[in-house]
Amino acid sequence: MKEFNISTDQLALLSLKSQIISDPFHFLDESWSPVCHWVGDTCDSRHQGVRFLDFFNMDLLGVIPHELGNLTYLVSLDLGSNKFHGNLPQEMAHFHWLKVLDLSFNSFSGRFPLGLGFYTNFKY
Repeated sequence: MKEFNISTDQLALLSLKSQIISDPFHFLDESWSPVCHWVGDTCDSRHQGVRFLDFFNMDLLGVIPHELGNLTYLVSLDLGSNKFHGNLPQEMAHFHWLKVLDLSFNSFSGRFPLGLGFYTNFKY
């Protein structure tokens, strides 16, 4: 099994940032290092990783990369009220700790990642 840590999480978030083609309010212009001080994320020292990712209503346009699935300790993912589109990556099924998922008011297409539907409190 792969070992996940802050470096893995940083690569996942940098991949996400690289797939965002429009950030009209410049929310993501802030320094993206170190990983636990980025806009929209919250880390947990116990699990050594990103636990919360909140990009709600930032008017971001882009796609969700498969590397986002490497945020294995994620508890809450809020991408609601943006302009994300395309397929949700199957790797999102790796979110075993996820309790809250808000993908509402985006333009996703395709199938919901197999295995992700076992969780509760989702809005999509």
